[in-house]
Amino acid sequence: MPKAKGKGGKNRRRGKNDEDLNKRELVFKEDGQEYAQVVKMLGNGRIEAKCQDGETRLGQIRGQMRKKVWIVAGDIVLLSLRDFQDDRADVIHRYTPDEARNLKTYGELKSDVQIHEGPQGGDEGSDGDEGGIEFEEADIDDI
Repeated sequence: MPKAKGKGGKNRRRGKNDEDLNKRELVFKEDGQEYAQVVKMLGNGRIEAKCQDGETRLGQIRGQMRKKVWIVAGDIVLLSLRDFQDDRADVIHRYTPDEARNLKTYGELKSDVQIHEGPQGGDEGSDGDEGGIEFEEADIDDI
């Protein structure tokens, strides 16, 4: 029987990093960047985001983040504004709910921003809601 040559299982190959989330340093905005809240996911790596300056911009998720960082509606992201297109931007960072709360306490985010309190995995509908629709349980006699 041949000896195993790998360094772990499926999760290792995928780049699973459980411990890395707690050690992340808080990233603040610089010139040409803006905080925004994701309004809607549009598909193909694009989002509709409401920026802190009042503008609604179309955001493109950068290639380094695609399929690695899951972004859902309600998340706080950092956008890099484009010089040549004011209505478009590039998503360069996604904040966890804890990081977003820290930004709010530091006064970086406006006080009217609602922080999305989803699970860390990015599952939007795992809290029991079926997209805002409530279903009643039917008895066997009603059918």
